Amino acid sequence: MKRETRRYFRELAYFSSLGFAVALSIVIGLAIGVYLDRKVFHTTPWLTLIGLIVGIIAGYRNIGLAIKKSRKL
Repeated sequence: MKRETRRYFRELAYFSSLGFAVALSIVIGLAIGVYLDRKVFHTTPWLTLIGLIVGIIAGYRNIGLAIKKSRKL
């Protein structure tokens, strides 16, 4: 395979997994918030909302890192 083709497939695999990484970071943030609300602090819904916001920020960070990586390539 040509070098350009291998590079193309590598980038395609990275960017196709980006959506999964964004969704997973949001779900993990939300799950941590729900757990802390229900089991530890009993402050429903505040820590759930904070966990959701942190997850969304982490998702946008993943997108930003992907953009930065694509510009570097």
